[in-house]
Amino acid sequence: MSFLDAVTRGVGGLILGLAMMLLITGLVARTSRRVLGIQVSTTRAFLVSMIVSVALGSLPTLAPFPLDPENPSSADLATITVIGVAILLGAFVMALLVVMVLEVIAPTGSMPPLRSLLTGWPARVRRTGRYLRIMWILGVYGLTAQWRVLRPGQTTAVSVRRAMEEIGVTFVKLGQMLSTRSDLLPPEFINELSKLTIEAHPQEYRLVRTVLEEELGSKLDRLEIDPEPAAAASVAQVHSAVLDEQHAVVVKVQRAGAAEQVKVDLQILKRLARRVARSAPWARQIGVVEIIDGFAQSVLEELDYHTEVENMAALRDGLRTDGVRVPDVYDELCTERVIVMERFDGTPLARAGTLVAELPVDIRRRAADVLLRAVLGQILDQGVFHADLHSGNVLIWPDGQVGLLDFGSVGRLDAAARRNLGLLLWAVDADDPGLATDAVLELLDHDDNLDERGLERTMGVLITRVRGGATGGSLAFFQQVLKVVLEQGMSVPSNITLALRSLGSLEGTLKILHPKLDLIASARDLSRGVVGDISTDGVRRQLSNQAVRALPLLTQLPRRLNRITDDLQNGRFTTHMRIVSHPDDRDFLIGLANQVVVAVLAGFAVLGAILLLVTDGGPTLFRFRVYDILGFLLGFAGLVLAIRSVAMVFGRRA
Repeated sequence: MSFLDAVTRGVGGLILGLAMMLLITGLVARTSRRVLGIQVSTTRAFLVSMIVSVALGSLPTLAPFPLDPENPSSADLATITVIGVAILLGAFVMALLVVMVLEVIAPTGSMPPLRSLLTGWPARVRRTGRYLRIMWILGVYGLTAQWRVLRPGQTTAVSVRRAMEEIGVTFVKLGQMLSTRSDLLPPEFINELSKLTIEAHPQEYRLVRTVLEEELGSKLDRLEIDPEPAAAASVAQVHSAVLDEQHAVVVKVQRAGAAEQVKVDLQILKRLARRVARSAPWARQIGVVEIIDGFAQSVLEELDYHTEVENMAALRDGLRTDGVRVPDVYDELCTERVIVMERFDGTPLARAGTLVAELPVDIRRRAADVLLRAVLGQILDQGVFHADLHSGNVLIWPDGQVGLLDFGSVGRLDAAARRNLGLLLWAVDADDPGLATDAVLELLDHDDNLDERGLERTMGVLITRVRGGATGGSLAFFQQVLKVVLEQGMSVPSNITLALRSLGSLEGTLKILHPKLDLIASARDLSRGVVGDISTDGVRRQLSNQAVRALPLLTQLPRRLNRITDDLQNGRFTTHMRIVSHPDDRDFLIGLANQVVVAVLAGFAVLGAILLLVTDGGPTLFRFRVYDILGFLLGFAGLVLAIRSVAMVFGRRA
């Protein structure tokens, strides 16, 4: 009986049909994990029960022995019971089969929950609209599979840059990040993406005022703000202001709707990264998902101005000690979307060509040395560093003072990473490819199949080039190192990439002050500074720390040596070896053995069922042959085991 037939036959049929569906739903939800090794949600279990109910309802009546309602016999009741149990077991097998098919087509967890489908449609509409606009822009520039006609006079790299500029801030930031990864992109793309700038028309002041009122409330009365922005970008714009009628400040305010737009773009980028990683081996090798995840985390941190304020506080003391100015922040006026800070009258190096040209050479060199020492101290000593040191974020004054702006992007390195990065710089200056290779191996993740000798030879060639004055300086060296390690199958942690990018962009900024300056050569000149500390006092401090950590082992070492020598003398010394020692290896072998056992049992059960069903004669029970009943039960068990065997191969384990 189908579900519709049950409805037409009255309330009783409806209740019976619903009860059957609920029973199948409960069986599927409760037993699927134990029987198939798959965790099935209630929604999927209910969908399966509906499919099974409709399928069973389309079958003809299976009972050849109708029940007489006026004079039912015990034999008739038993017969109907057997048939009902058979139908229920058949429905259960059919449900498991449907679950397995659904698991192969759409594994558990690959689709959003029903609740999110019902409540998350506004976000999906925005994401779909944004995705269509992105695809339209890419198509206009000839960058889609369907439309690969480039505009006249434009290369693919130029089209990519212009498309990113038109798509908006998130893709511009992505392009800026990729412009530092010559290990991933060819030179023509690096050159084009390095031209990306984030410029935007100023947002109307009434919208800016609305954001300020929402964030500051009555505190806004303390500020007298210039409605004309001093600078505007896609995410934020800056206004000059006077605080409490006496302090010259700037107000950095996030544009209305910017955060929502960026979050939608990041969702699209993450989906695209996962899709590419599933289908392209090269994407998995370079870690495209990890790259986009790290980029997304960095961008989201930049959207929260509390993070920028915390970064400024973390770096302020160390930078001031080194002679680099950092603006003071008025914490009581800072929120998630607003920062009020001291106004600097310095000139960004990006626009300070005339000022720098008029400065004496010794002042320019001193300014470059101060900035270099400060940044090396951040990376190699403090472990917290400014990660976006392009020339627009570095200010200079006529007296040679330097200052930093925009602390939205900050990197962090632990003690081991700082030590090994310092050793890498030291090894390059000392022309020691072996030490440089050891430092790289400690910095990066690698497997046991790495060709260390080949890596050392390559590092030697790179060091010879950079020491011989090769074009590109330290930035080219760092980019070549990243390219080499990726070719060797190594993965680069995001914080290491950020540190190398910071050093590379720093060198470009420093050359505005001192065109012939090289970062590694300057580090040699500052041998009594940060790098020198790594080879003298730093090494002594590390040895002292290692001795303290090894003290418990040293105290127990004599007792353990005595025990080993006693065992050797008395012939009790033994060794134990486990062929499969890694848990993953054991799990693989156990899973393989389980699949073989389940498949063999399923085959024997189905074969036994067939033999019982085709055997003639035999006793009867409730009008059925015993061989048929046993064959049905054995076939049921065989089918369940066969479905489990297939699910173990294709399904996602619970």
